[in-house]
Amino acid sequence: MSTCPNGHQSGTDDWCEVCGHRMSAPAPVSYPVAPPPPPPYSGGYTPGYDPDATSAAEPCPNCGTPREGIAQFCEECRYNFVTHAGTTFVPPSPPPQFPPYQRYETERSRPSQMNRPAEPIAPESFTSGSGDFLLPPPETPASPGTWTAVVTADRDYFSAMMARSGPDAQGLYFPSYSPELRLPLTGDQLTIGRRRHSTGESPDLDLSRAPEDPGVSHKHALLVRQPDSTWSVIDQDSTNGTTLNDADDPLDPYVPVPLKDGDRVHVGAWTTITIVRD
Repeated sequence: MSTCPNGHQSGTDDWCEVCGHRMSAPAPVSYPVAPPPPPPYSGGYTPGYDPDATSAAEPCPNCGTPREGIAQFCEECRYNFVTHAGTTFVPPSPPPQFPPYQRYETERSRPSQMNRPAEPIAPESFTSGSGDFLLPPPETPASPGTWTAVVTADRDYFSAMMARSGPDAQGLYFPSYSPELRLPLTGDQLTIGRRRHSTGESPDLDLSRAPEDPGVSHKHALLVRQPDSTWSVIDQDSTNGTTLNDADDPLDPYVPVPLKDGDRVHVGAWTTITIVRD
């Protein structure tokens, strides 16, 4: 049995089974040998990185937690990788609670008025000599259709992100192989992010699958169904932000943005999620 800093007895050596506190400081991280210099730039991608490789995450000098891609702050202790200084952690305010969507009835669904006088039947409602009514066929309501999220590694988005990020992103490389993922959109909402290995908490759309996109936050964004069966995207105040259709400016946190068929949601370093109506 091991004793955590809070005095609890735990059968595990990494995290306390009682309070979840880290049992001890992480082991020192050994740095890999520097790779050979890249080949001369010949066009097609930004100089300084290999499009067919990925790099090891930079460890936090304060707590040893791997850096989240090109994130400015350490996710565990909020160490500032840009200014190389510690930061006092202030828990973020909880996201606003969105009320459940209400269904509004139309005028057609209201009951008819009592004691309403009968309306005369138009002459066109009868077939000459047959006595049968000519009633139009019942209207078939339009089907809302189904929606699918298509997840791909987008080289064009990655190149644009690298150009905007500057020197901090030079150690990040586009994956050499990343199969397409198709996920049907069901239910009222779908979470986008990466699984936490320490707790096992996993989002609906887990982008920690190989090759793992290090620029995606654990709780990055939401896809929310609207009353008309369309979808909206909501950024959850992610570290690197969420953009739409190759835009330069990220979406405002916690603000729903409606999506149309074919819209492309960009998250992390290279991931694009295309919303398709089947």
